[in-house]
Amino acid sequence: MSDPAVNSEDDVASPCIGTCSLDSSDLCVGCFRSRREIARWLSASAAEKRTIVQQSVQRRQAREQSAQ
Repeated sequence: MSDPAVNSEDDVASPCIGTCSLDSSDLCVGCFRSRREIARWLSASAAEKRTIVQQSVQRRQAREQSAQ
């Protein structure tokens, strides 16, 4: 069964988890995207979306490591 958030091979699911609030560094505390990345999401290409997701995962990991 396929993921309902992904419509085709070129679609990339949004990392949004519905916790939409920007911190002091303009990153969403839920998905770790920047304000610019959030605004760009709907018009971004699949490649750009994959880059945004990769960067948001790296930000989340860095934040988690710095909290330890």
